[in-house]
Amino acid sequence: MPEIIFISGATAGFGKATAEKFAANGYHLILNGRREERLKQIKESLENKYNTEVYVLPFDVQVQKEVFDAFKSLPTEWQKIDVLVNNAGLALGRHYTDEAELADWETMIDTNLKGLLYVTKAALPFMTPYKQGHIINIGSTAAKDVYEKGNVYCATKAAVDSISKGMRIDLLRHNIKVTAIHPGAAETEFSMVRFKGDEATVKNVYEGYKPLTAEDVADIIYYCTTLPSHVCINDLVVTATQQANSIYLVKDA
Repeated sequence: MPEIIFISGATAGFGKATAEKFAANGYHLILNGRREERLKQIKESLENKYNTEVYVLPFDVQVQKEVFDAFKSLPTEWQKIDVLVNNAGLALGRHYTDEAELADWETMIDTNLKGLLYVTKAALPFMTPYKQGHIINIGSTAAKDVYEKGNVYCATKAAVDSISKGMRIDLLRHNIKVTAIHPGAAETEFSMVRFKGDEATVKNVYEGYKPLTAEDVADIIYYCTTLPSHVCINDLVVTATQQANSIYLVKDA
């Protein structure tokens, strides 16, 4: 039976592109997101295009009960997860600490940090008995270098970095790989969400250089998970050529 790939936040961006990449290569997919209708559309598209099998599991990663109830509902044939891609995450706002909105902080902490932990904890019983598997945690260059007005977003991604290191150590005894992938600027819905629909600001973010695409990151995820069984990339930072890290980026004049 083809391997099963679980992807959170699969309705857009990195998650959707990753689903497409794995489907194109014959894998079966469990796709998660909050937008159930969107998940169903993606399922139908991938199954028709690639003749693969897709199971949709709609829930909000922020809600602990929803996460665990969803995993408990998985049919028997979907209960062996080979790769878990913890992709659900977001940034909200970019403000000085004293001017930021508490609700934005809470949503980022609940999604980027607690959501990742809930999904991982719920998925592990579907991985550990088989003494194999791979967890991909999507971080950010913001995990490595804190920037002005990044405060809590940077903190949540730094936590993902540390949690990934801890998982790698703790799951050695189960022979499960853990890889943290930290993308730099990528042109997806990310900035539209962060700046709450402010199209002018979003356009400026990506002007003057060629950012990463969702497909670039999907290719990297696929590469990391298809290496020989004795090879694990633990930590990977990837940026556009014109970006060095979360602070230094050169735009064309």
